[in-house]
Amino acid sequence: MHTVHVVFYPCTSTMSLSWLFVSIVGLFCPCSGENGLLHAYSSGDIIIGGLFPIHSRTNRSTMPGSLACHDYAVQSFLHSQVMIYAIREINERTPRVLPNITIGYDIYDTCGDVSFAIIATLQLLKNQSDPQSCLVPASSQSALTEPKTKAVIGEHSSEVSIAVARVVALSSVAQISYASTSEILSRKLKFPTFLRTIPSDEFQTRGIAEMVRRYNWKTVAIVGSDDEYGRYGSDNLENIFSETNDPCIDFISILPDYFSQNDLKAHKTQAELISNINKSSAEAVILFTKEVNVAVIIEAAIKYNLNRTWIASDTWSTSTEISALPGIKMAGEVFGFISKRNELSGFKDYVISMFNGFNGTMNGILEDYLTRYPLCSYQSEENRESNCSLTNSQQGSKQCLDPSCLATYIDQDLVYNVYLAVQVIAEGLRRLLKCDNHKCERNTKFTALELLMEIKRVNFTVHNSHIVFDHNGDPTSLGYDIIYWNMTTELTRITTIGEYWPSGEIKVPNDLVQNMTVTVYNCSKTCQPGQQLKKHGKKCCYDCVPCADGEFSVGNGAECKPCGLKEYSSPQRDRCLNKTVEFLERSDPFVIFLSCLEVFGIIVTIVFAILFIINRSTPIVKAVGGYLCFLELFSLLACFCLTFSFAGKPTVASCMAGLPLFGIVFSLCISCILANLLQILVGFNFNLKIGSWIEKFNQPVLVVTVVSGIQVALCVSWLCFHPPLPDPRDSNQTILHQCHKGSSYFFIAMLGYNALLALICFLIAFKGKQLPDLYKNASLITVSMLLFLIVWIFFIPIYITMIGEYKRAIESAAILISSYSILGCHLAPKCYIMVFRKEINNKSAITAYIRKHYEQTGEAVVK
Repeated sequence: MHTVHVVFYPCTSTMSLSWLFVSIVGLFCPCSGENGLLHAYSSGDIIIGGLFPIHSRTNRSTMPGSLACHDYAVQSFLHSQVMIYAIREINERTPRVLPNITIGYDIYDTCGDVSFAIIATLQLLKNQSDPQSCLVPASSQSALTEPKTKAVIGEHSSEVSIAVARVVALSSVAQISYASTSEILSRKLKFPTFLRTIPSDEFQTRGIAEMVRRYNWKTVAIVGSDDEYGRYGSDNLENIFSETNDPCIDFISILPDYFSQNDLKAHKTQAELISNINKSSAEAVILFTKEVNVAVIIEAAIKYNLNRTWIASDTWSTSTEISALPGIKMAGEVFGFISKRNELSGFKDYVISMFNGFNGTMNGILEDYLTRYPLCSYQSEENRESNCSLTNSQQGSKQCLDPSCLATYIDQDLVYNVYLAVQVIAEGLRRLLKCDNHKCERNTKFTALELLMEIKRVNFTVHNSHIVFDHNGDPTSLGYDIIYWNMTTELTRITTIGEYWPSGEIKVPNDLVQNMTVTVYNCSKTCQPGQQLKKHGKKCCYDCVPCADGEFSVGNGAECKPCGLKEYSSPQRDRCLNKTVEFLERSDPFVIFLSCLEVFGIIVTIVFAILFIINRSTPIVKAVGGYLCFLELFSLLACFCLTFSFAGKPTVASCMAGLPLFGIVFSLCISCILANLLQILVGFNFNLKIGSWIEKFNQPVLVVTVVSGIQVALCVSWLCFHPPLPDPRDSNQTILHQCHKGSSYFFIAMLGYNALLALICFLIAFKGKQLPDLYKNASLITVSMLLFLIVWIFFIPIYITMIGEYKRAIESAAILISSYSILGCHLAPKCYIMVFRKEINNKSAITAYIRKHYEQTGEAVVK
């Protein structure tokens, strides 16, 4: 553990509180003395600063006290060394990039902490020609002292880079980060001097979202951290996924700063996160956070055998420490994004040989490494490969690491990005100083702002990488490699399987996409035919839910779709079946029976009409009403014919011709009977007062016209305003074709009016039973009207409650019974007399019958 005791010395200069920068310096102004940070320095005509988290964290807590650096990061140590390697290459390259000019470096360990990074930055920004001077001038109105350091490379994390960028912007010093990807750093109004050799998180999050969609992961969980990097990454992913709601985000967890610490509070937070992941239905878990946090999560995943698919952001996608964890296979598959990797030829040899002849006087970082990890002395070459890890390598009481083993920790992304950052600065210097292969036209007296402006305009190629910065300071032509952790062998191999470019183009192997087994955790994924996947309970969890009636699903969780208007779903809800069309078929046995009655009624009516025509001058025809009986027979014939319209598929014509026309023709029939009854009463009533009154109504034409005309007016209004029309009724499995009666009021009025006429006829005929009627006309009318009333009294409740195709058959039967009641009870006995009792069908027989009737009653025929 590297301990740094931070001591803050008060500045002697007068400062204005109106300056934000002055307030910072009031806290961190190491105007003199050694600041205690790990430090590597080399002199030169131009100095480039470096900020690297060689220790990845500190013991910072909520309590005040001195800070100590923890967790030595071997890869960050190598990042600092690649900066030295690149600067030496520039200084020693032939032909020289900067003839007669040497570049020096001033590198600090920031421990991944904002406070240490600011202290180191203030050291870099001093005018080093006067080591005892403060950064802040004696007068607050004076300009800041031009720093010796003309550009800074670093920092690693976005959170620290943001703090550094705010400070270096005061001196217009270019800051080029090799690993900070936060999109916030692209905002030039806040960070005008910041550039980077790695794409911003805006492109990385788009790439992750595109990969999720390519692999058809429908549910994801996002884990970020409470810093600029993790916050932006998780927020941007949430926004991208929310635009299309694909995939569904099961949960988002933001890890606090203390997450990776070894205390009770951190352990509780860790347990909650692991529990959420275990209970989650997410097919992939995106970890957009620092490596130290990921190590805790993956260790727990191994312990509890979570076996998930993990998507790694660039902070840990190539982590050798995490990939080497024992039992890493138990955690599951790992996909990740890393900025475009290129092998830096020559650097591996440099790492192996950089300890040769080192005396520790100018490179405190290297000296500290050797103190921590003395060089291993192996007895055999065979043992070297198996001991190339910090956990296995041991020499006496200390861990050791051979330089050749140290070279295995070289990553090909950030190492290359540091190298590109040095090359960018060198190219900016070459443009600013107007250098060719032999000389530079300008001297080294220039400002940091001049160098910054030239760096922003660089446009060159190095090692097949074309470097151009956009107006935000982001590289425009650097993409990402998509990597996969191959765990089929004993040692995890991190291999590149695809690539993603800021333009949105993504390339992944098609066979890997096709062979990807998608598994939803803790909820169903496949369903039986007739079921669909629906969210139930959990936010992104889908359960198999049966399709509703009238819907179907072919299976595999496909969405239930509605059947057509003329279809219904099968009992299993896996397909649609055609609905059965129902109406009163003419081939139905009951309809055939009714049709026979209709035909028979028509024949009988015609036969009766013929008999009445033949015997039209006989007394019996005159007793039935004379010519009115032919109108009565016509109406009965029309009733029998109308009953045919109730069978078959309903049409507009058949519906309108049914009950309304029946109401008209049957009222015509009853009006004829009523006129006939009035004739009988007038003929046999000898009360002069009553007779004269009844005689006024003994006008058959007027009675028939008025009585039937009222019904005609009702039914015509019915047909004009609310007529009966076809009304197909859909049920679960059938389509019932029937007629809707239209207006219920007109329907009731029609039946009620006919019933009223029948009742009047019944009462008159019942009273007329006492009259000397040889042919029993009144008695027979009484029976026929009584049958009519009984039939329709029973018909109405049956008609109202009945549903189905036989409803129209009941209507037809009621009309037939009504017609037969008049035909059989009123007219048939008359025809019987015409054919079989001709002896009483004459005037003398009627006269004799009347005289006999009155003699028996003791009344005189004439008063």
